[in-house]
Amino acid sequence: MMRQSLLTLAVLSALSVPTVVFAEEAAAPAAAPAAAPAPAYTISYNVGLYSQYIFRGLTQTSEKPAIQGGVDYAHASGFYAGAWASNISWLEDMPAYDNSSLELDLYGGYANTIGATGLGYNVGVLQYIYPGNKNSGIKAAETTEVYGSLSYKWLQAKMSVVASNGAFTSAKADGTYYAEVNANYPIGETGVTVNAHVGRQEFTGHTGATNNDIYSYTDWKLGATKAFSNGVNVGGYYTDTNGKDAGYAAYTGGNIADSTFTAFVQKTF
Repeated sequence: MMRQSLLTLAVLSALSVPTVVFAEEAAAPAAAPAAAPAPAYTISYNVGLYSQYIFRGLTQTSEKPAIQGGVDYAHASGFYAGAWASNISWLEDMPAYDNSSLELDLYGGYANTIGATGLGYNVGVLQYIYPGNKNSGIKAAETTEVYGSLSYKWLQAKMSVVASNGAFTSAKADGTYYAEVNANYPIGETGVTVNAHVGRQEFTGHTGATNNDIYSYTDWKLGATKAFSNGVNVGGYYTDTNGKDAGYAAYTGGNIADSTFTAFVQKTF
């Protein structure tokens, strides 16, 4: 806004100069100042307080509050990278780790649109890191995923596939995938967006004598977000899954795949 105001003032000042000046100097009118070029890259930050941390329909904090934050780098060419972190409790609740309360995600990729079609695409790689001391006989929770998505207006379809040997403490689980469809529909000029999601987590392989398929499930979400001009977002969402008790009920806090409601406040700057 400041740049536009200064440019308008400069134009008005030029128009107020008496015409005799132009006649005497016999010079062409000066060109308007060129607009500043768009930055080659942007860096943004985000921080949020959530009543709990939900990941693919599963509570990661046993329905306890979570503080989350991240930083994102986006280049004008379409390449991007970022880091994000949150407190967790699920690894200790299993129990798989005796001291692990942090999730750190590192990611990078490329996003762009296909010509003038409005169809966007995004491909990248995501590394989940869980610092801490794992218990004997437990597969490390660190997981690598590659992902790709297509989006059009307020719709998105995405596929994430595990590229590491293990997936979230499940051994020999390479090829495990998560397929999802997301809809974020804006309600006019209200700043309110309706959020809907359905996803399918499909585990492959086996951990010892246990078939990893017991961890497969479908999840869904319905909620709303209100965006304010200062970068603050507030909202809430209801989530549910058909996660089997055999796979997710043995946690200290109960079945982490049960239906639940989450509220949050988040700011991007």
